[in-house]
Amino acid sequence: MPLQTDFIVIGSGIAGLRASIELARTGAEVTVLTKSKASDSNTEWAQGGVAVVLSDDDNAELHEGDTLEAGAGLCDERAVETLVAEGTRYIKQLIEWGTEFDREGGNLVFTREAAHSRRRILHAHGDSTGKEIVRALIARARQESTINLLPFANTEGLIVRDGRCVGVRYADPILKAPREIFARAVILCTGGAGQLYLHSTNPPGATGDGIAMAYFAGAEIADMEFVQFHPTALNLENAPRFLLSEAMRGEGGILRNAQGYRFMGDYDDRLELAPRDIVSRSIVREMRKTGTRTVFLDMTDKDEAFLKRRFPQIAETCAHYGLDITKNLLPVSPASHYCMGGVRTDLWGRTTIPGLYAAGEVTCTGVHGANRLASNSLLEGLVFGARAGAAAAGEAREAAIPTSSSDDTPGNLNARISTAVRKRVKRGMWEWVGIMRDEGSLTRALSEFEQIEKARLSIGSRNFVTLALLVTRAALWRQESRGGHFRSDYPEPSEKWRVHSIQESGREISSDDRISFGEGG
Repeated sequence: MPLQTDFIVIGSGIAGLRASIELARTGAEVTVLTKSKASDSNTEWAQGGVAVVLSDDDNAELHEGDTLEAGAGLCDERAVETLVAEGTRYIKQLIEWGTEFDREGGNLVFTREAAHSRRRILHAHGDSTGKEIVRALIARARQESTINLLPFANTEGLIVRDGRCVGVRYADPILKAPREIFARAVILCTGGAGQLYLHSTNPPGATGDGIAMAYFAGAEIADMEFVQFHPTALNLENAPRFLLSEAMRGEGGILRNAQGYRFMGDYDDRLELAPRDIVSRSIVREMRKTGTRTVFLDMTDKDEAFLKRRFPQIAETCAHYGLDITKNLLPVSPASHYCMGGVRTDLWGRTTIPGLYAAGEVTCTGVHGANRLASNSLLEGLVFGARAGAAAAGEAREAAIPTSSSDDTPGNLNARISTAVRKRVKRGMWEWVGIMRDEGSLTRALSEFEQIEKARLSIGSRNFVTLALLVTRAALWRQESRGGHFRSDYPEPSEKWRVHSIQESGREISSDDRISFGEGG
């Protein structure tokens, strides 16, 4: 007899937990599958904070305007309006649920980050915002008796019957064997695919499996060419590419080249507070100009007590590698950070497959367009996680749950990505599909990944290569530069390319000139 539940949520970051709570509030039984422990997600790694309109000198129009400008013409305005308008309510709700954002004298402290026109970023414990939000949401989820958290359960595929998603296949963490679980609906909240690249700020589990599973199930995938590279990841040999938060530049951090020259003025009038894609490309150009592999973030003119209070985790990590953030120039260079593209959804998390919903970085809602505004990702997960949960609860309440196993269950599920495949893909993505691209490099990458795809692969390796192909094909298709996608052979944006790239299994890549994805997905 296969397992049954009312709803399945895959992932336990901010989107997954918020969707689960929304479902459970209706009395539904919710099973949450996670690749690792429940608290291990991209959300837990988030340092930069969460953007929200709560300060006296801010308003919704300003936040929306900043988001639209960063998105370089590809944002869905209705999605941005929804994010900003509902974000304030859901952040207040998080505070009611016990989330401890930083305060001074009892008042919330707001900071500023790149491309924001106001100080509207909330932080928790300095630079541990995501960790604090996950703590509060897990505590809230545990108050709901109908939420069942199932950690270390690798989801291998979606089960679709008669055109509707009715369940998932996963590797049972206890039996070490393949199992199936059926439900009225499934919500994907699996995060992004930052680990596709050799250098990444993302946790090891950010391998894009949710996007690949949705693609193989027949869902539309949108805008995969738009990948955000964070400008300032710690660049030390034998050290992880630890993120040095955007907030460090927001608090006055200066970028210098190997000769100590402050170079951002040569590239953009906004200096270090230019959008992330501009800062990342400026760093790459400066490294090429000076023949070096790093630049430096300078915080040395800031008060020592302030820095250690404001960035305790960063200070501690840097100290572990012999760096004092108050006295030393910090070696940095860009690393992959966020995927703007993903499973195409409408404003309620509906995908193009009935019964399948999605929220968070796994999706393309239209909020981020071609380039995500700093600190909008946690807010997106919170708002659209709640909306996806509400939509699924309302629309799938009476949907039948299958009672028999599917006929095509594979006999041996293997979620692991082979070391050889991982290395080839990550290096190829970094060298040929990275911060600066052109037709030659992209064509070479496509040939390499198609060759790997022909081999006998585990499910995990197949997913990984498929994600690389989705990004590469979209990047080769888009003959312009826009937001997080930069083609040195097409360095300017073009109005005719103000369209979304759409990929669907078994079909050639296509475009959609509707900037709004619409209510129907």
